[in-house]
Amino acid sequence: MDFKGFSKNDFETFEIDGLEQRMEAIQQRIQPKFKIIGDQLSPYLSDKLNQDMYLHIARHARRTKNAPEDTWAAFSHQKRGYKKHPHFQVGLWNDRVFIWLAFIYELPNKSEIANVFIEHEQELANMIPTDFFISMDHMKKGAKEMDESVLSEALTRFKTVKKSELLIGKQYPSDHPLLQDGLAFINEAKSIYERLMPVYQLAFKLN
Repeated sequence: MDFKGFSKNDFETFEIDGLEQRMEAIQQRIQPKFKIIGDQLSPYLSDKLNQDMYLHIARHARRTKNAPEDTWAAFSHQKRGYKKHPHFQVGLWNDRVFIWLAFIYELPNKSEIANVFIEHEQELANMIPTDFFISMDHMKKGAKEMDESVLSEALTRFKTVKKSELLIGKQYPSDHPLLQDGLAFINEAKSIYERLMPVYQLAFKLN
């Protein structure tokens, strides 16, 4: 099945009040699209990285009160989970879609990965296109345009601040034409992931 793109209805999901009601809408409107996207991106990532990459669709299972403000699908080399490992993401807030390579605070070897990145900081800076963005917190929409000073700040925080994270990729406003063209979106995600694969692989070169 082909991905048809994201609709205004998908983004309006996050205006629905109530945890159960919003989760039901996420499950009905968005998660089937994540499955279709995953069926195309998982084999692509597996082939390019020469290892199985598994789709994980966020369940938001820990939530008991507040409805999620965003939702996502993740791709990890671990079949049982993704949060403790470097992973790729596709997801959306009420006003944008994000495509990330993510290193979040639950990484058990976060400090070691940070050391590798800092040791190879110039090489890393050369890997990341200047039209990409960097985020230090997956719970917030905000991200900064990539430049060497932003990267340096992010790496320092990633190493020294327990809850700090590192997400690298791109974001698109909800009215961006790319989001309404399923094939173009899939191709864009593949292109972004391909550019980020050297960063992903560098994270596994621990001393």
